[in-house]
Amino acid sequence: MTTLTKTPQGAASTPARAPIECHIECPRECDVLVAGSGAGGLSVAVTAAHHGLDVLVVEKTSLLGGTTAWSGGWLWIPCNPLARRAGIEEDVEQPRLYLRSILGNNYDAARVDAFLENGPRMVSFFEENTAVQFIAGNAVPDFHGHAPGAATGGRSVCGAPFDGRELGEAVHALRRPPNEMMFHGMGIASGADLWHFINATRSLRSAVHVGRRLSRHLRDMVFHGRAMQLVNGEALAARLLKSALDRGVTVRTDTPVVRLIREDGPNGSNGAVRGAILRTPEGEVEVRARRGVVLAAGGFPHAPERRKALFPHAPTGHEHWSAAPPTNTGDGLRLGESVGGGVDPSVQDAGAWTPVSRLPNGDGTFMNYPHLIDRGKPGVIAVTVKGNRFGNEADSYHGFMRHLFAAIEPGAEVAAWLICDHRFQRRYGLGASKPFPVSLKRYQRSGYLVTAPTIGELARRCGIDPDGLKATVESYNRHAREGRDPAFDRGGTPYNRASGDPDHKPNPCIAPIEHGPFHAVKIVPGSLGTFAGLKTDAAARVLGNDDRPIPGLYATGNDMSSVMGGHYPSGGITLGPAMTFGYLAALDMVAKGVAARTEDIGAAAD
Repeated sequence: MTTLTKTPQGAASTPARAPIECHIECPRECDVLVAGSGAGGLSVAVTAAHHGLDVLVVEKTSLLGGTTAWSGGWLWIPCNPLARRAGIEEDVEQPRLYLRSILGNNYDAARVDAFLENGPRMVSFFEENTAVQFIAGNAVPDFHGHAPGAATGGRSVCGAPFDGRELGEAVHALRRPPNEMMFHGMGIASGADLWHFINATRSLRSAVHVGRRLSRHLRDMVFHGRAMQLVNGEALAARLLKSALDRGVTVRTDTPVVRLIREDGPNGSNGAVRGAILRTPEGEVEVRARRGVVLAAGGFPHAPERRKALFPHAPTGHEHWSAAPPTNTGDGLRLGESVGGGVDPSVQDAGAWTPVSRLPNGDGTFMNYPHLIDRGKPGVIAVTVKGNRFGNEADSYHGFMRHLFAAIEPGAEVAAWLICDHRFQRRYGLGASKPFPVSLKRYQRSGYLVTAPTIGELARRCGIDPDGLKATVESYNRHAREGRDPAFDRGGTPYNRASGDPDHKPNPCIAPIEHGPFHAVKIVPGSLGTFAGLKTDAAARVLGNDDRPIPGLYATGNDMSSVMGGHYPSGGITLGPAMTFGYLAALDMVAKGVAARTEDIGAAAD
């Protein structure tokens, strides 16, 4: 069990103290008890502690950061202050129009309004008061470029890179992204940093950038045993953790919540949640929470029974391979239901779908690799076992999987193959197989990367219909040589084009597949997280079966039913709402204290 000791409130420049292997007694009471240490939970903790509340964060695993630490670290926050500082002014009615057009009947006006109004305030709060800083994503387009209200940029921010040394020894309690999502243990930031690595053998400027990054990384490995130049979601999680520790938040790992403590309500109504029973190395401990308990445990991507009930493509619950941490097993939903909360069944999709490929680890286990980058690059297509394309490969990961689900016949395996030539693989990589100069032998030996001298032979080795694949590649190539895709209009939206290669003309997403040998990787259904969570109101309060708030209980992140109603309008629609509603939950608990003090003053005056 690792306990992170707290530093004095306001000591923002003081490195967080070391994780200590010990048996410090767990606090028996606090103002706010948070279950989960991702962006949703830590945003509650930091906001509440900044306003003077005593906060305890408990994490059931030995590592902190949750799914956030494995993510890209992006937040969708329309009208955010970084965009405004860059001169991008937007009427809030535009993102509201966009969400109405995408969400349809899943549009929840009260929660959408709370999100749009408070997202920019949340960003300003963290920028002005904490170690959390952001970089602008002013060139990041919305996913559905043809929808009313869609924007070509100005609605996204990302956690700024962070020097892990500022966390002191506490950095070693931070969850690391899987090795195959890094380069020899070094995180690569999306955007310019990634393009420098892709272009390192083609550009002197990029080679110098990569050389500096590698030199820094080697020094960090020698002196610290891990990367210290943190990027993406790992940087966001680290900044939130630093901010929490600086403000006196108590953080305990290896401390799952067993059950909630709830009072009986009058006449069978929802009683108030007053705390929780925690499992610690010393046994079960009762902790009372004066203001509230917050569920932020990461949703249910690895809960087979929930998947069986909510994922149409997983009839037994096992036909799904999530890229989220394997410890996200629905604990928050179970706890919420135990006191009268309910999981929202009305969402369009219960999961944040993404295609994954299964990379053997060499010990009988597999890593579920999410295909977020490669599909939009010029020179790759996705086909079914019949050899047919089924949609626009450059669409969002969620949209791509919707295309695949629609193409598969009932009862057939939900799977597809990404097909490219050698030139593509050496330029961009394919899935977990890295581009030149990284060797392909490991991926080929394991069967992850299938390679053949001809398209027909590649089809036979993959179990794809050879005639079907050859006809598809010939048809695709005929138009691709002109930069066109009449079948699916690939490259037809700003998001498509942003996912491609800006140096490739005339279409950044289209190139022929004609230089052997040819390569393929099998992709299957996966997710980045889940959308079906506990029903909540605009203050992140969990609602009971009567649609009234359960006093003292809140949910955020993937434990909260998605404010997007199970749709995926843009990148960052998980972390953006997670931090915004975490911020709002904390403010609601702060306001409870103000109201209580006001009542006390009034009673004393009487």
